[in-house]
Amino acid sequence: MTEVSQQWGSTNDAGPALRDDTNIPTGSRLPHEAGLSSPVVDAALLGDLRDRLGQESGPRVGRTRRSQRHRTTDAAAVRDALSASGRVLGSDALRELTRAAHAEVAGAGPLQPLLDLPNVTDVLVNTPNDVWVDRGGALEHAPVNLGTPATVRALAGRLAALAGQRLDDAAPICDGRLPDGTRLHAVIEPISSHGACISLRVLRQADLTFEALVRGGSLPEPWVRLVRGLVDRRANVLVSGGTGTGKTTFLAALLGLVPPGERIITVEEAQELAPAHPHVVPLVARRANVEGAGAVELTDLVRAALRMRPDRLVVGECRGAEVREVLLAMNTGHDGGLATIHANAVEHVPARLEALAALAGMSREATGAGAAAAIDVVLQMARSADGNRFVSQVGVADSAGGEFVVAAVARWNGTDAQPEVLEAERYQAVQERWGTHA
Repeated sequence: MTEVSQQWGSTNDAGPALRDDTNIPTGSRLPHEAGLSSPVVDAALLGDLRDRLGQESGPRVGRTRRSQRHRTTDAAAVRDALSASGRVLGSDALRELTRAAHAEVAGAGPLQPLLDLPNVTDVLVNTPNDVWVDRGGALEHAPVNLGTPATVRALAGRLAALAGQRLDDAAPICDGRLPDGTRLHAVIEPISSHGACISLRVLRQADLTFEALVRGGSLPEPWVRLVRGLVDRRANVLVSGGTGTGKTTFLAALLGLVPPGERIITVEEAQELAPAHPHVVPLVARRANVEGAGAVELTDLVRAALRMRPDRLVVGECRGAEVREVLLAMNTGHDGGLATIHANAVEHVPARLEALAALAGMSREATGAGAAAAIDVVLQMARSADGNRFVSQVGVADSAGGEFVVAAVARWNGTDAQPEVLEAERYQAVQERWGTHA
């Protein structure tokens, strides 16, 4: 039976793969008042509930039909099933038990309270009592005891089934998305010698406005006019950065600056962009099912988007062969495009583009020529030690000696009043070309 620990550092003698967490610094622990307690759902009641909902009770991972049933189980259906059982009395008890039962049937079970905490981006399970969360700063240890290694493996298997994927001895690695968009990655023995490990990345729609980011210190005042001008004057912009630096949030804020009369079509692996704009058409990729059928790739969506009369084509993240279609679109009259890409600095963007374009069969020369003609400006995102996310570099795309390069013309440390200008002449040229409203 899973439970939420009432004290820090609790242990469970039922399994060998547990850890002594007494050496974890106090500042790395999730606070007691985080609100993780929830009623434990009796196994018999849970079985009766699954019967009433028409779900299988066993861990038969990999069944597409079972996954589809889970996807249609909402909280209202769980509440109705609990009421029909006649075993729950009182509205307060019903409400609390509905939340806990829904987490067990169609959510992340004992990890659901962690996923529901404000600002949580990641929940990581190493062993039954070694659970960590990321709330924007350093990782924090959570007071959750999942029971035994077998319980963690069963939970990983159920989450894989929810994602329409398979996780067993023949397929010990699972990568998928839960019905609510949460990204799941799980591994089991023998890949992980300590037992099943679960990594959950929370999907939170990026809906902050540009003005809110400016007030929050995401970019210095001298760059506010420049960034607005990039959108107004329809520059092709890449937003680059590492994982968790706020690329998607910043991209959504930029889309809020697009004139309301323009049609925006977004292409994403999972829908995260929620810009404050009246005309947005979201397209979302779909993974193959356990039978290997039904996949819709980002490349397919970019091609489809180009036939939907977009004023702005936006790719949530370029991470594969779809970069070829994006470059072609930017070179064939679809200006004002925006996309994000993983890179540690603006200078690294060309190498990243070349690697992704190679997946589409493009040569280095073709990629460089296409990128140099298509991309105008690269904005680099960074994350400070205290979790603040900000624009750290402004890069200008160019072709030098026949090769595509991106040069940082200015940088900012997230705290100074003024950014540091690295190349005065080119920085002035960027400001003059894009730093005014159309």
